[in-house]
Amino acid sequence: MSTQTNKEFKKITTHALQAMKERGEKISMLTAYDFSMATILDDAGVDILLVGDSASNVMAGHETTLPITLDQMIYHAASVIRAVKRSLVVVDLPFGSYQGNSKEALNSAIRIMKEAGAHSIKMEGGEEIIESVKRIISAGVPVMGHLGLTPQSIYKFGTYNVRAKEDAEAEELLKNAHLLQEAGCFAIVLEKIPALLGKKVSEELKIPIIGIGAGMYVDGQVLVMHDMLGINKEFNPRFLRRYLNLYDQILDATKHYIEDVKSGDFPNEQEQY
Repeated sequence: MSTQTNKEFKKITTHALQAMKERGEKISMLTAYDFSMATILDDAGVDILLVGDSASNVMAGHETTLPITLDQMIYHAASVIRAVKRSLVVVDLPFGSYQGNSKEALNSAIRIMKEAGAHSIKMEGGEEIIESVKRIISAGVPVMGHLGLTPQSIYKFGTYNVRAKEDAEAEELLKNAHLLQEAGCFAIVLEKIPALLGKKVSEELKIPIIGIGAGMYVDGQVLVMHDMLGINKEFNPRFLRRYLNLYDQILDATKHYIEDVKSGDFPNEQEQY
């Protein structure tokens, strides 16, 4: 088996992700919503960039992911695609664009692929959306699944607590993971489930399993970029590791700028024509 690192892939594809799982190389994934940040994340070597419907929260200030529209997702996705040279770009199908109608689901996926130039799409759910998953894949669009805590169903769950702690729900999740793999999904995100269940899914399935709050035993990890960089301060789940505290750094820099403008220090003689 090749020992090359993921950076030796000139372009990350679904095939490259499968090869990474097969040789035990972990997969890195972060969200991205705009050109400038996507440029940095792609240059850093992130394997997958997710244009998440979390844009509804972190970009637009909504309480849930439900309000964001297909047109808005296409706008964000196109911005990210223009920046990317290496990462695989996955785009969330937003709430209301695929549930209950496989023809509408296919049309939504095709719009994202054609208008944004995306590489693949992601859908939340298992058996209840399997017809739509199959229809989209049969049209040549790669699909990533999403099980466990599915934020588009927040009003059904009524809470963002850990999912699948009870045996019945764990068995249902495992069954749905197999269904998604059999339907042709190239990977699955597992959100906020017990670590040992994440391990079981990853071991039983051939396709890559990406976790967010799903423990260390899965094939890769995803975080929301704003959370990872500490741009927001309110969100503090157990699974989040903050690598920077940009909120305070940006706040301090902005205050410094205001002070320099008010005092007449900016611009100085070297900063004018």
